[in-house]
Amino acid sequence: MLISELESSLGIGMEVAQGDYSDRELSTGYASDLLSDVMANAKADGVLVTVQAHKNAVAVASLVGLAAIVVCNSRPLPDDMISSARAEGVAVFRTPATAFEVSGRLWAGLRRP
Repeated sequence: MLISELESSLGIGMEVAQGDYSDRELSTGYASDLLSDVMANAKADGVLVTVQAHKNAVAVASLVGLAAIVVCNSRPLPDDMISSARAEGVAVFRTPATAFEVSGRLWAGLRRP
């Protein structure tokens, strides 16, 4: 699945909040709200599923090499998070769905041939 396919593939009311990125293949996902856990365990070319809506989530995603962040529960996204993501080339999506629902759909979508 490509980053650009996340919005339509997951079908859960996702919106693109930061769409200035280089489209690339996603290999995995990681769900966590503890950023130190993300740094220790997430894999590059993945998607972070979280409720952490601030620029530190972008910094961690960039450090790990994550391609995108999906912010759940319709959390408001601050301007500094979006500008930081734009500068780092990290795609940011927002959805009203829970992290549980997003993770399940992402897991299934990444396993489709």
